[in-house]
Amino acid sequence: MTQPSPKPTDSPPQLNETHRISRAAGVIGSATFLSRILGFIRDVALANLFGAHAAADAFYVAYRIPNLLRELFAEGSMSSAFIPIFTEYHSTKSQKETWALANAAFTTLLTLVTLVTVVGILAAPGIVWLLAPGFRADASKLATTTLLTQIMFPYLIFVSLAALAMGVLNSLRSFVIPALAPVFFNICVILFAVTISPMFDQPILAVAVGIVVGGLAQFLMQLPGLQKKGLSFTWNFHPAHPGVKRMGILLIPSLLGLAVTQINLTVSTILASYFQGGPTYLFYGMRLIQFPLGIFGVALATAILPSLSAQAARGSHTELRETVNFGLRMVLFIMVPSMAGLMCLRIPIIHVFFEHGAFSAHDTVGTASALLGFSTGLWAFASYRIVATAFYSLQDTRTPAIVAVCSVGVNIALSLWLMTPLGHMGLALAAGLAAIFNTLILMAILHKRLQGLLWKPLTMSIGRTTLALAPLVGLGLWVAGLSLWQAPGELGLKVSWLLTAIVGGALGYFGLHLILGSPELDHLKMMLRKKRANVPLL
Repeated sequence: MTQPSPKPTDSPPQLNETHRISRAAGVIGSATFLSRILGFIRDVALANLFGAHAAADAFYVAYRIPNLLRELFAEGSMSSAFIPIFTEYHSTKSQKETWALANAAFTTLLTLVTLVTVVGILAAPGIVWLLAPGFRADASKLATTTLLTQIMFPYLIFVSLAALAMGVLNSLRSFVIPALAPVFFNICVILFAVTISPMFDQPILAVAVGIVVGGLAQFLMQLPGLQKKGLSFTWNFHPAHPGVKRMGILLIPSLLGLAVTQINLTVSTILASYFQGGPTYLFYGMRLIQFPLGIFGVALATAILPSLSAQAARGSHTELRETVNFGLRMVLFIMVPSMAGLMCLRIPIIHVFFEHGAFSAHDTVGTASALLGFSTGLWAFASYRIVATAFYSLQDTRTPAIVAVCSVGVNIALSLWLMTPLGHMGLALAAGLAAIFNTLILMAILHKRLQGLLWKPLTMSIGRTTLALAPLVGLGLWVAGLSLWQAPGELGLKVSWLLTAIVGGALGYFGLHLILGSPELDHLKMMLRKKRANVPLL
């Protein structure tokens, strides 16, 4: 008996996988957008309250320490080590064995980060002394930074557990709850900054407490989603569990591989402590970079990891290559115009949103120069997540780690070279250039590993994107050159001009892509609609 032929409307497996990734990225991006908006409101509130003065410098240096460890023990490395192993267990073993792995990972991680937190609190004076050499001449500033570090260290525990919960839910293709979790973190920080900080002798301490409470909220709000999937974390200390041991093997090199951005930013923060306002300018500059990066770049990398892990587990390098190519094309489609827009409109954006209260015009210029430096590497920050994710799906964390070590060396060398002529902007530029180096080297290695990365469609996509930048850049430069950005007041007029530049530039960019027939535009529509659509991949 002959088998019926497929219907003409049937989609090939890779196209269905692309649909799945697009819809997942749309869901994550939508939830992340809300989180980023609240995060932006949080940053504006902190800028208004503390400006770029000593308290703000102390806070952002102190926050850099647990934030670095968060990337090491939590979000990046946990996802890269946990999701491939958990996906394999979920696909090939019983639910009992899968949940046993999750609980063993939970208790092992909790034990490890608790020990790190205790050591960190006790060693905080020495850590701050090493990481903020520019503060040593000011005993009060050094003491405040140390106290803030000690208060915020427990944040590491809660955010690590939140990252593990996120890994479980993402592996089970549940993306909304993990993506919404940071919303609660930002709400807590805003509430503590605006309503509780006036009750403290040092108001900045309330913000540090809000960071810890926000981390706890980020973990707790994911527990109901885990329970719906049938998992409740229980104490099962079993570091010798085969799955946990394999996670550890993957985790050790990935600690450096995925944390390269945080390590480079920490190097920048150390050197920025020699410049008044330097740590604060770098923080706000990177926060503006992270807005498009988090909404789209991280969302796509998060959505793509389960698919890549499944393809790698099947040994299907052809599908994996096509998925990586799709991810790179979509990342560049959004990040290149975002980079151009931030570069052109850096002064208007910072002036409108930050230049209020204690945040002065001088601080706007300082932050804008940091933003310009970081923006050079925006496309690389996002592309790195896709390329590194491909290595992790292949359970290869060693290669990204080796390249990361080289990248850190490049960043340090460039920072020391550029900081003298360019100040804190040189530090931001060095971080951007190091990210470009890191991404290009990994892409070259992955090209060899997968016997190609489908360069023709990728090159054509980059060409279309470059052509479509013309109206965005032209309008952005014209609006940024208006004299009203140097004048006080007239906020309504300034907001109108900024919106004109952003909306008009976006319409021009996407309009040209529509004329050019870009398939990436169709995939973007699918992400925004979050429903199935028949879109050609290549």
